[in-house]
Amino acid sequence: MCSQTVSLVAAECERQGITTVAIQLLKLVAEAVAPPRALWVPYAHGYPLGRPHDAPGQRAVLRAALGIATVPGPGPLLIDFAPTP
Repeated sequence: MCSQTVSLVAAECERQGITTVAIQLLKLVAEAVAPPRALWVPYAHGYPLGRPHDAPGQRAVLRAALGIATVPGPGPLLIDFAPTP
């Protein structure tokens, strides 16, 4: 789904009281649209959780996203994910 669309939907969900975290592949779009809470990941399009079959790396992305969900709103908040080598 389009990064801009996800950000706009997340903002509406937040207005309705639903906590969201968008995992963003395009940092410039995330900065421009400013979703309530977002995690920017430095991965290729189609791989928002990282490399296929890299369960530890994918869990790290999900843990980071869930950690952002605990930050009080309303945001915007954009956190850079730093993968471990």
